[in-house]
Amino acid sequence: MTATRRLAAILAADVAGYSRLIGVDEGGTLQALKAIRAELIDPMIASHNGRLVKTTGDGLLVEFSSVVDALRCATEVQAGMVGRNATVAADKRIEFRIGINMGDVVVEDGDIFGDGVNVAARLEALAEPGGICVSARVQEDAAGKLDLTFDDLGEQALKNIARPVRAYRIATGAVSASAQETPTLPLPDKPSIAVLPFQNMSGDPEQEYFADGMVEEIITALSRIRWLFVIARNSSFTYKGQAIDVKKVGRELGVRYVLEGSVRKGGNQVRITAQLIEAETGAHLWAERFDGPLENVFEIQDRVAIAVAGVIEPALQAAEIRRSSNRPTDDLTAYDLYLRALQYSQSADRAGTVEALQTLGLAIKLDPRYGAALALAACYRADFYVNGWADDPEANRREGVELARRALRAAGDDPGVLTRAAYVFGNLGEDIDAAIALVDRSVEMNPSLALGWYHSGWLRLWAGQADLAIEHFATSSRLSPHERPARVLLGMGIGHFFARRFDEARAMLLRSLQHRPGWVPNYRFLAACCAQMGRLEEARDILRQLRAITPVAVPPASHWRNLEQRELYLSGLRLAAGEKT
Repeated sequence: MTATRRLAAILAADVAGYSRLIGVDEGGTLQALKAIRAELIDPMIASHNGRLVKTTGDGLLVEFSSVVDALRCATEVQAGMVGRNATVAADKRIEFRIGINMGDVVVEDGDIFGDGVNVAARLEALAEPGGICVSARVQEDAAGKLDLTFDDLGEQALKNIARPVRAYRIATGAVSASAQETPTLPLPDKPSIAVLPFQNMSGDPEQEYFADGMVEEIITALSRIRWLFVIARNSSFTYKGQAIDVKKVGRELGVRYVLEGSVRKGGNQVRITAQLIEAETGAHLWAERFDGPLENVFEIQDRVAIAVAGVIEPALQAAEIRRSSNRPTDDLTAYDLYLRALQYSQSADRAGTVEALQTLGLAIKLDPRYGAALALAACYRADFYVNGWADDPEANRREGVELARRALRAAGDDPGVLTRAAYVFGNLGEDIDAAIALVDRSVEMNPSLALGWYHSGWLRLWAGQADLAIEHFATSSRLSPHERPARVLLGMGIGHFFARRFDEARAMLLRSLQHRPGWVPNYRFLAACCAQMGRLEEARDILRQLRAITPVAVPPASHWRNLEQRELYLSGLRLAAGEKT
């Protein structure tokens, strides 16, 4: 046998969820794959001058002489699979993940080897079902030659590849647009609204947090109206800084109404302007200006919410919001500090969380009964626990629990405080049934509280109710389609892991890691999942990446109350770490 080297475009593909499909219907799956090969894949490879190098049970490796040919083949295969799956039940669909790389390969006896091949295989693992992931070299070579758009995924640390690889996901184009465009969400069965970021008209960029805080409070006020479906802040805020097309916003968030406006803070005065738009038609239904002294800011926020409610559904009593709206604090300086700390709620790093805790400490010192600040500080303490950041874990745990208890004593009728306290109690090892009762009460009081459904998902996971957890994460995601994608994917991935649907779990955990590469639980559960699947090399590589973030590979896991599920998790981690199980 002789070995030669050459430059090639390598396409690696596999079937997403192959083990599950085989487990459900082995004969039907194998027959369907055989037909797909004969009728779609093999003809496409031939028509684009490719060479099928080899096949495995669930995948294949193809060599092309040019990136353009490889991309055309990949996009046409994925488009063809969309058509073939149109009449197939969702749980029986065969969907391919494809990775493409351009690199040097070693050719020996018809097979190909080397980093060029390995990178293509790792990129395939990053792709979503029905998707295509490519290296920067492929993106550069294809630029201007194909009608494709590439989403930059940034530098990726790939298993057994010494250097980081910049990766791109193919997003749109003449072939793949129908599969990749943002789906239109159906309208809920009650009036629905999204509040977009208000413009900061103060002339001071430092006041941006204040404008954002006003919108947060207006959303909270609207959410107290039980007959209204309200999109959560962090999803509506994905449109911040963009030119707004309200019709597109309505389709992407699945709402009938959109509220937009501006905030001007000057001296001791604040002015809020707002306009309500019907998303489907773009028609302006109402516009108003609200002025007042800063000390009356909570009253002004409620006036905005009441006015909006009255326009949307005049037959229903907007006075309901008056009955349930309470000032979170009488100290406006404490309120300002709370808004500053809230900016770090999506932080995935220790430094940002420390700064948020310090800021909240100042707010709590000014108002020791500020329930929202106490509850948020408790959640940040739980983040310290999850990530292993605390120098004294037990002291940190006690502090988190005490903050949550103080929050309940101060504002136990506030849904946001209830759900954050419940999350902290569940995470830090307190009575899980009591924590679930708190979160159930929060979503009963405010069915539009995406944070409540999200925290309920975690509490159900910790209680061992994996499938119910997945349902509650899905409800949270519908109420806030763009919020916490990494954490929701992580939660749903853990749910599938505990239900032993390892293929689905791995796919979701990988996607979660792409969104939030610094979050410790991602690495742990992905390593455990890969180990339980028998992918020990991959699991060990993930643990090596984890140890660059935290020295604690196998953590205390007492908050996972189901003993069988806890052992599934810990035994997977021990396998990945090379320990005896």
